[in-house]
Amino acid sequence: MSNGIMKILPEDVIICILLRLSVKSLLRFKFISKSWYTLIQSSRFKNIHINDTTTTNNEFITFSRSFKETEGFKNVLSINSSNDHNDLVLLDLDLPCLNFTRRFNELVGPCNGLIVLTDNDVIVLFNPATRNYMSLPPSPFVCQKGFHRSFKGGIGFGFDSIGNDYKFVRISEVFLDAYWGPEKQEKKVEVYDLCIDSWRDVNPDMDQQLPSVFSNPSFEILHHGTFHWYAKTDRIYVILCFDISTEIFHNMNMPDVCNVFDGKCYSLTVLNELLTLICYPPPNSNNDLTQHTMDIWIMMEYNVHESWTKMYMIKPFPFEFPLTTWRDHLLLLQSKSGLLISYDLNSNEVKKFDLHAYPKSLRVIVFKESLISIPKRGP
Repeated sequence: MSNGIMKILPEDVIICILLRLSVKSLLRFKFISKSWYTLIQSSRFKNIHINDTTTTNNEFITFSRSFKETEGFKNVLSINSSNDHNDLVLLDLDLPCLNFTRRFNELVGPCNGLIVLTDNDVIVLFNPATRNYMSLPPSPFVCQKGFHRSFKGGIGFGFDSIGNDYKFVRISEVFLDAYWGPEKQEKKVEVYDLCIDSWRDVNPDMDQQLPSVFSNPSFEILHHGTFHWYAKTDRIYVILCFDISTEIFHNMNMPDVCNVFDGKCYSLTVLNELLTLICYPPPNSNNDLTQHTMDIWIMMEYNVHESWTKMYMIKPFPFEFPLTTWRDHLLLLQSKSGLLISYDLNSNEVKKFDLHAYPKSLRVIVFKESLISIPKRGP
């Protein structure tokens, strides 16, 4: 396409044509002329591109996995560049700030095509389509002498549609050091605002005390402008929710049959744009797994407890834990040996992929390409 097309065709027609192109192609097109650059870089085009529904099949996958080395672990970040769900074509990314060395590193998101990578110490915002990234500054919070801090849940991330900004939220617990064991002191909530590049404290606005959050990477997701964690009150397990825009916490109850006595593990995902809870047998259970099913519950109306509906009962097969859903009918899981496997909810077919990782280290996020730019922090 030449610059002359910009003068002949209406802008809306040009935008429809551009929406059919990959981000990689759009980035090249920016340099055809000043007018192309202005259009593709405009907030209007980026917002249309994010919300475009004509390219729903263009889903890409980011993998984070660890491998055991002589000293510690090596973390590898990869992107699947194939649109064929029967095969994976991985492209390993070499980004200096992403060379984590811990066994378990987390992926959070996506939100408008952006994802977060963290090992709890380092937090990186990353656009896998453009390869742009930035490291967040460390929190200024310092424990007083005699206290220590523990991060129980993963970092939350999402877009504030009211303030037009991206936010990160982190929940921690501060303990009093004592020879008889740690005594719980308080829960601390911090929010980082991307637009001002700064952390701040948030006081949870809840009728009751903030529940205890448990680290569960296959549970922590963004949906409906709200981030979700696996948590426990004094009596029951709940879904702890944080509205990214209003910064208000609230608890969401799981289906009534899901309780502390059912002996199952839980995973949260999104299926057909609906919040979905996966209840599955513990991988290390000594019980006969043939007596247990993997149950999939879908919340048909968000935040309406009565709308929880059991949609699938899957016969047991060996796996460690669910990872995510892909193309709204494939459930991705990690096997006990570290292998990536998929379960087709339509055909009940189980497929093994040639993708290995250290057991329990595999993390997966399905995302749609985005042109959203990530600001560069100053020195």
